Amino acid sequence: MAFLPAEIIKIKRNGGQLSYEEINEFILGYARGQIPDYQMSALLMAIFFRGMNTEETLSLTKAMLHSGEVVDFSSVKEFKVDKHSTGGVGDKTSLILGPIVAAAGIPVPMISGRGLGHTGGTLDKLESIPGFNTQKSLPEFIELVHKHKICFIGQTKEICPADKKIYALRDVTATVESLPLICASIMSKKMAEGIDGLVLDVKFGSGAFMKTSMLAEELAINLMAIAKGYGKKVTALLTNMDQPLGRYAGNSVEVEECVAIMKNEKFIGAGGYDLYEDTRELSLRLSAHMLLLAGVGKNEEESYKIAEDILVSGKAMAKFEELCSIHGGNLKALPKPKHSIEVKSDKAGWVGGFHTESIGVAGILIKAGRAQTTDIIAPTAGIEFHVKVGDEVKVGDTVFTLHGDDKDLLQSALPMLRSAVTISLQKTTKPSLILKTLS
Repeated sequence: MAFLPAEIIKIKRNGGQLSYEEINEFILGYARGQIPDYQMSALLMAIFFRGMNTEETLSLTKAMLHSGEVVDFSSVKEFKVDKHSTGGVGDKTSLILGPIVAAAGIPVPMISGRGLGHTGGTLDKLESIPGFNTQKSLPEFIELVHKHKICFIGQTKEICPADKKIYALRDVTATVESLPLICASIMSKKMAEGIDGLVLDVKFGSGAFMKTSMLAEELAINLMAIAKGYGKKVTALLTNMDQPLGRYAGNSVEVEECVAIMKNEKFIGAGGYDLYEDTRELSLRLSAHMLLLAGVGKNEEESYKIAEDILVSGKAMAKFEELCSIHGGNLKALPKPKHSIEVKSDKAGWVGGFHTESIGVAGILIKAGRAQTTDIIAPTAGIEFHVKVGDEVKVGDTVFTLHGDDKDLLQSALPMLRSAVTISLQKTTKPSLILKTLS
């Protein structure tokens, strides 16, 4: 090796700037097994404490990107666009916005992830549909996007193998929260998709990795800088995760919610409001920005109207059924939970807030999510939300319902759920769903 790994670690440990050549050689060396875990761990911790500037973060992204293949979409001539969310509880918009944008004739190639920790994963939701296969090869992925304008797959062994290996190490070395490492991990996979544009849904609040809007905006700006550095069109929305999104958090239950929205159904909660409304609105806003990047619509409101027309007309639902068909999924066989347990309010007042991350952890307890990558998901396990922040509740009103096939697991999550909601004696205001749009 032209560079000694220990010398590269020392430069970053001492607060120095690494060159692209140094970063690239270290990352490729680790991906090929030439650099051991302990030296990669040392560099990750040095980056965690010393950080990286924009140039270094772009170099790290590039090194991780080119550790594997970049999808060649030269056969798909149209503008290709994707969305990335930084994750939350009940975050299911991909299942709606993908079909909306694809139904508008814009290709949506999605390389999605699985849930880990308190946040859900798109692949787990889709795989709760019996037969739905997300393990497509890259040639199949390209062909399906070309023919159907949409396809969802997981990260294959060819896509950013260095990221996959490094992420597993970050998870056990307490270096997950490093901003440059987060940015390089997200953007290397997104750039590997061969897309032309990207819409970022960067979440803040109690159920997000970034707890404040200030930190979320810093992350959004850094992610956008990388996308722009690669010549991609990019827009970021800062969205609120101080309460769960929509009616459900889980897997099959979230698919059920998305199908209901694409069939133009409503579900009125205890507070008198449609519990699908925030999922529907965020899906439409994100769709609008994806269409706008692709040149469909002159401005956000026109693009929003186009997206809304596709949703209301049933075209999005038809495209989702097509998506299920090409992946081998039987939507009609979507499994239903065997048991349900209600959590009722023991106070009267207004919903003042949720500890959303605790709700996500309760989801892990009932196997709707994973504490470790090796954990097995229970497809029907989930949590239903009957109220939102600002809703008035009476003693005995249902706040949550736990769903699943294992009654003992559902019982184990009750204490955590009961403590995850605050009932205020003062009337509270409903929070804004979207704080800001950056472009």
